[in-house]
Amino acid sequence: MDLILWRHAEAKPARPGDDDLARELTAKGERQARRMAEWLNQRLAERTRILVSPAVRTQQTAQALGRPLRTVQALAPDAEVAAVLEAARWPDGPDPVLIVGHQPTLGLVASTVLAGQALPWSVKKGAVWWLRQRDEGVVLHAVQGPDGL
Repeated sequence: MDLILWRHAEAKPARPGDDDLARELTAKGERQARRMAEWLNQRLAERTRILVSPAVRTQQTAQALGRPLRTVQALAPDAEVAAVLEAARWPDGPDPVLIVGHQPTLGLVASTVLAGQALPWSVKKGAVWWLRQRDEGVVLHAVQGPDGL
């Protein structure tokens, strides 16, 4: 099974009193999302499930793919690692899954899957970490940021 973690692209800064879920992408974030979506669309299997946080910035990031997606409340900011892995059906799901979410959760998910413990790993804005379950264990298949495209 493939577990692909995609952090939302650059969003407008949070301001006191604003609804965090309503934050939108910046113009730079929109460009990052388009570049990463193009890269992903060249590599993702057709049957890949796309699960997205309810935050506007993650929805905008994922929509750049132009594929059907499903909003999952359990992927909201500050999601629990266990909730993300459960939504993904990791490691036994039949299909690849792309999670579009937030830091620090995505870094914690990556470290839990790769290192067996939740560590404060950083996933850059707009970047993808592609993890693959193999018979011999989990491998880091790819890490790609939008600035490298």
